[in-house]
Amino acid sequence: MVYDVDKIKASGTAMPYLPAPLDMPTAVPNKPSPTTTEKKSHMSNEQEEEEFIKNNYVARTLLNEPELPPMTWSNWYTQINWPQATLLCLEPLVALYGLFTTSFMWQTIVFTIIWYFLTGFGITAGYHRLFAHRSYEARLPLRYFLLILGAGSVQGSAQWWSRGHRAHHRYTDTDLDPYSAHKGMFYSHIGWLLFKPRRKPGVADISDLTNDKSVQWQHRNYLSLAFFLSFVFPTLVCGLGWGDYRGGYFFAGVLRLVFVHHSTFCVNSLAHYLGDAPFDDRRTPRDHFVTALVTLGEGYHNFHHEFPSDYRNALKWFQYDPTKCLIAFFKLIRLAHNLKEFPQNEIKKGRYSMARKALDQFGRTITWPKTNAELPIISFEEYQRLSKQEDGRVLVLIAGFIHDVSNFIDSHPGGRALIKNHVGKDATVAFYGGTHDHNTAAHNMLAMMRVAACKYGGEVEHIKKRLGHVQTPTPIFA
Repeated sequence: MVYDVDKIKASGTAMPYLPAPLDMPTAVPNKPSPTTTEKKSHMSNEQEEEEFIKNNYVARTLLNEPELPPMTWSNWYTQINWPQATLLCLEPLVALYGLFTTSFMWQTIVFTIIWYFLTGFGITAGYHRLFAHRSYEARLPLRYFLLILGAGSVQGSAQWWSRGHRAHHRYTDTDLDPYSAHKGMFYSHIGWLLFKPRRKPGVADISDLTNDKSVQWQHRNYLSLAFFLSFVFPTLVCGLGWGDYRGGYFFAGVLRLVFVHHSTFCVNSLAHYLGDAPFDDRRTPRDHFVTALVTLGEGYHNFHHEFPSDYRNALKWFQYDPTKCLIAFFKLIRLAHNLKEFPQNEIKKGRYSMARKALDQFGRTITWPKTNAELPIISFEEYQRLSKQEDGRVLVLIAGFIHDVSNFIDSHPGGRALIKNHVGKDATVAFYGGTHDHNTAAHNMLAMMRVAACKYGGEVEHIKKRLGHVQTPTPIFA
């Protein structure tokens, strides 16, 4: 990949992904033929909609593959995914029973926490970043290790999980997204697992996984691996280790599984509701520290959806992303390689576009001065004539614009006299440092007092050059 960490460092440039230009003359873009333009302009709304559907996979699929009938009180029991619903609903009940009936042993508590993190990393570092997004490459021992841990989290095989997750990224927030946030927080968190889907998720390519022997091994043996690693293994470790079979089952097995499930489910739910969108706000993914804290570092989800093949979720050193640190550790011990990072230049573009969008929104709350096109244009002589009229106006010419300062003259920090001395004259030099070098606020405030533009309003440029004055451009041009 062009954004491999090692390749970027070895290239000696920040943008090694840019191709060499073709040694060919630049083509002049062809103007659309009148017939084509005329044809488009004469298309009816129905024809335009048909054209859109024909060329849009999501719209075409939604039209040709209607969803199942809605769930009602009469058919709800046929719409439940009973195996998954039974497991997910019984888990917390069994865990609660164990909490109230089983004594605590510190060794079991420590092992439960360790086993929680290990099986959680099987999802985040394994299923998610390695198999679903291929954000790094792993040696065969590490691949099997992560597949085994992933099975211990009981979230389906890596092939099934990755297929759904790739569809989620490809069709985010549409009806082809298997756990779309637009269907509600409950649905995106767990509802999509409890109930049969209303329609098939969108097409996703998993040919790399179907050709991966390690993934296929786990896929064939998933049920036995999941049962053994979720319940039998922790029970045996705690029982044979320090005689706490009961605690091993209820705490390291069932209670741990409840936390692993809802921790990783938060990536589909909480990460699409809580936080901000520093890279793109057109879709629901959000960045937030709390989500990162409960998902082993998967909470910087807006970044992840914009740059899904990056092995990191958190960019800054203080952001919580233990999965990123674990992958870096795997690289250090030579179990992982080809860690992928999107170029910083492209990441900055995302931040810039969102910052600019926020500034544009803020700017729309501000009243701006009138532009040249909105002002009358008068001669210097006409300006002088108007300034002598006894109509209460106090007109001053500065930088080619005529300003009515009658409502400000009494509040002028330098006093009325300084302004009165420049009425009917060009006060550009005085305003730009001849008398006082005004600050940005003064420039902005003055611009709001524009009432006309002076035709050929640069009469004093030769005087400013003679005085050696370097003009600071007026901050507001709009």
